[in-house]
Amino acid sequence: MKIAFIGLGIMGKPMAINLLKAGHELRVFDFNKAAVEEVKAAGAVACESSVATVEGVDAVITMLPNSPHVKSVMLENDKVAEHMPKTATFIDCSSISPIASREIAAELEKLGIDMLDAPVSGGQPKAVDGTLAFMVGGKQEVFDKFKDVLAAMGSSVVLCGNVGAGNVTKLCNQTIVAVNIAVLAEALQMGQMCGVEPQKIFEAIKGGLAGSTVMNAKAPMMMDQNFQPGFRIDLHIKDLNNVVDAAKAVDAPIPLTQSVLEMMKILHKDGDGVCDHSALLKYYQKLTGEVLHH
Repeated sequence: MKIAFIGLGIMGKPMAINLLKAGHELRVFDFNKAAVEEVKAAGAVACESSVATVEGVDAVITMLPNSPHVKSVMLENDKVAEHMPKTATFIDCSSISPIASREIAAELEKLGIDMLDAPVSGGQPKAVDGTLAFMVGGKQEVFDKFKDVLAAMGSSVVLCGNVGAGNVTKLCNQTIVAVNIAVLAEALQMGQMCGVEPQKIFEAIKGGLAGSTVMNAKAPMMMDQNFQPGFRIDLHIKDLNNVVDAAKAVDAPIPLTQSVLEMMKILHKDGDGVCDHSALLKYYQKLTGEVLHH
């Protein structure tokens, strides 16, 4: 297919490259010229604006930071929706508010354009190796048409319901991940302070009920004090703020999520917002004055 791809950040760039590897034609745009040049070298056509990407395409894919950015590109400032072919479909892979997804879809519907909200989970490593998990909202027939496109970037592509359902599911994912990382840090820190090596704790419990993908990915990073971002704390704060908004709209209780959000906000104020979310460990290290080790 011929695809416009807007947003070549830490996730978008490898996703775009995997689409090229799968044989799709890409027209790309990002303000980061170095990222554009890298994707161009992989076979994409570099464009001077977001509007220029959509000429003759079958789909427009965005991978942008948050709701205002998607609205700006599609409806407000760039107004990409007014320039894309009416036969094309808008696929938003950004993690944004489901309320915003539904608002964007309603505006696109007036133009006769279908939309899928298709946020992802897996972070940069899975974006690079093409094994992301896609949580999708939209019409069944539109999903069926573009499932293989998403599968070129991920190992799991699931239709969760109508537009907005993808981002509701992603918010559930982000809540589970955040609380999981926080309690992992809490447990390893406590275990070490009680005299047991964190590596032994990890090895002993990772195969049992407490084991998880989060534990396998983040425990080694914590023990190595490696907080290079696969997914930054600041981005997780953005997602959890969207969780708060979505929960408030339906009066859903989220005390655990609220607690972890406050921890992340403290780390942001300490200058750790650019760190990987495994840096939730730093919250405990600052409380105890003890650094986790192998």
